[in-house]
Amino acid sequence: MKPVTLKEIAEKLNISVTTVSKALKDYSDVSPKTKALVKELAATLNYTPNSFAVHLRTKESKTIGLVIPEVVHHFFSNVIKGIISEAEKEGYLVIILQSNESYELEKKQIELLMSHRVDGILISLANGTADFKHLNAVIEQDKPLVMFDKIAKLVKCSKIIIDDQKAAYIATQHLIDTGCKRIAHFRGPLLPQNSIDRFLGYKKALLDNGMEYDPNLVYLNDCDENSFDDGKMNAAKLYKEHNDVDGIFINTDMVAIGAISEFNRLGVKIPEEISIVGFSNWFMSSVISPTITTIDQPGYAMGQTAFKQLYKEIKAHKNNVAISPEIIQLETALVKRESTKN
Repeated sequence: MKPVTLKEIAEKLNISVTTVSKALKDYSDVSPKTKALVKELAATLNYTPNSFAVHLRTKESKTIGLVIPEVVHHFFSNVIKGIISEAEKEGYLVIILQSNESYELEKKQIELLMSHRVDGILISLANGTADFKHLNAVIEQDKPLVMFDKIAKLVKCSKIIIDDQKAAYIATQHLIDTGCKRIAHFRGPLLPQNSIDRFLGYKKALLDNGMEYDPNLVYLNDCDENSFDDGKMNAAKLYKEHNDVDGIFINTDMVAIGAISEFNRLGVKIPEEISIVGFSNWFMSSVISPTITTIDQPGYAMGQTAFKQLYKEIKAHKNNVAISPEIIQLETALVKRESTKN
């Protein structure tokens, strides 16, 4: 069946299209009786407004784009929940796209969202993104853009972040405070910024405590992902090359779980022989054996905050109000569990 139009409702009630439109919007110059008749018939015929026509009239699509590296990921799934919870309050639809940590795919997705005239875009960068022309193009076209978690300092837009360097410092300091003397770092990929900052926090904690920084104890991934297999592979390498290491700060819990799996296979006792601190406080980190000491990342709150900031900028843009980019920093916390000593 074809969608019901305002004209059809008007013809059935023998009134003008303008009156039908006003009645559905509760205009005061339409009588309560006419409003009731129009709304009753509209409900009976399953009438829904033409969103394209509304967009043309209001210059709002009531949609935003969300580009994230992964959908099936504890942290990002919580971010999505936070974004949607706030978006629904303001009547916004969220178009969710997954970049799969690919710069090329991320670039295409941004272009797609722009062609669909979304009101604004939220993005957490793919690990492979080192060129930001596609994001600067969004800003140049005066489209609100907010970055979160994995961000680029060179892009002049609002950003919702945590202090990754401080959190990594606290994680490494915990290993030092619990007796670790030689600490490695599973860094993950060279990019993005949060990977850089976590490495810097690890290094600073070592130097501040008078410990040697050994670049040979920093393990990079072979690809741009942070996977279970990366954890297993790096743990096997570390065991073979540096079996005197007694502590590891690992970039994400997923990689930490892979490392623990490999150490369990090798018969390495955790935390008696080697202590491990992860990052993100993924659900699995609390159920694996041993449970993982980790940094809790506020994913849900980050999602809520990201949408609120984007919505603020969308409203400002609609009202031709200039707005300066903001950096909003959320708090993290160390969660102590069985993978480190008391």
